[in-house]
Amino acid sequence: MSPSAILDNSEIAHHLQKLPRSQTTKRTMPDSPQKRTALALVDAFNRMDVPAIIAPRTPSCLRHFYPTAMAQPPQDTNTYAKSLNSLRTIFRNFSLTLDELIEDSSNPQRPRICMWLSARADTAAGEYVNEYVWLLDFDESGERIVRTKEYSDNVMARDFFPKLKEAMGRERERKVAEQVQANGLI
Repeated sequence: MSPSAILDNSEIAHHLQKLPRSQTTKRTMPDSPQKRTALALVDAFNRMDVPAIIAPRTPSCLRHFYPTAMAQPPQDTNTYAKSLNSLRTIFRNFSLTLDELIEDSSNPQRPRICMWLSARADTAAGEYVNEYVWLLDFDESGERIVRTKEYSDNVMARDFFPKLKEAMGRERERKVAEQVQANGLI
């Protein structure tokens, strides 16, 4: 066959099969520190381990919410921890599934990870299902999160959270009634 010959797909496949399989085609790059941190964060959420969720955040880290139509102010680390602790009792069997992770290491002083996540939990109002996109900015080490931008499905939130609030109110009333009855006050 001459060097200028045009090969059809079957000829290309035939020639590729003859090439030796090298180990270099199977080798993958090790995960970056920021990717390991991001994956550990997802794991911590799946265990609802608030200290492990908070641990990689720098003291000055702010959590920003999007879309801006939600009109929620950024949360500092302490406020975020309190919020997570209250959610632990509301969202049972909470789980996050990582649908996609994109890493931007173009600026070594500011590595970034963007994750698309699917969330699911059981609540007093029924099943909670939502999607998030998290943009995590890291320090130079890639081990500490310096800022988060979190986008969630605000249509879902708009429809679900009023139902959850109502269900939680009924649950509180039921518990009070049980305590009153148990103490013989009725």
